[in-house]
Amino acid sequence: MAASVLALAVALLLGGASYGVDRGAEAASSAVEGVEVTYGSTVKLMHEKTKHRLHSHDVPYGSGSGQQSVTGFPEVDDSNSYWIVRPAPDSSAKQGDAIETGSIIRLQHMRTRRWLHSHLHASPLSGNLEVSCFGGDGQSDTGDYWRLEIEGSGKVWKRDQKVRLRHVDTGGYLHSHNKKYNRLGGGQQEVCGVREKRAENIWLAAEGVYLPVNESK
Repeated sequence: MAASVLALAVALLLGGASYGVDRGAEAASSAVEGVEVTYGSTVKLMHEKTKHRLHSHDVPYGSGSGQQSVTGFPEVDDSNSYWIVRPAPDSSAKQGDAIETGSIIRLQHMRTRRWLHSHLHASPLSGNLEVSCFGGDGQSDTGDYWRLEIEGSGKVWKRDQKVRLRHVDTGGYLHSHNKKYNRLGGGQQEVCGVREKRAENIWLAAEGVYLPVNESK
């Protein structure tokens, strides 16, 4: 089992996730419900209200920043919904470290290597804060920083736990709703930022490859 999970993780991180690999990720992750989300884990984030996954692809917005678009995607089986959880560059956190509430994290889109980003451009459908993907392995700035807020009494981020992600620069919460894009297929919906706490701000870590907790001090 350990060998198969390791092979799956390598395949995902190399960007070679096909339909079959994606299904394998779900099978592997189903045995680890409630495990801690650690730095270096590759996960899908599910929007609690609509069950859509946070998603991106190499398609630019036709308005606003013109950067790579971010949407909510209704299907589970899509490798463009995987995100690698990274610490901020000036953090002392290491791969495998658990992530506490209040931590500043970055989410790197696995396939395009760009960072989940936000700024003051208006989102295309609702006019809220635009959420995009920007930069790359050697290019990241504070527009990629998100503060983890765990709902309830939990102190450490775990799979299937309700969380909010608040953008550091703008104060907007990562948000989605059932406003659909006409030009994008598959029932994709808008992802944006809003500054108010709402039920539509809540996300859960779902399918993915969860790296074991680093026990070293």
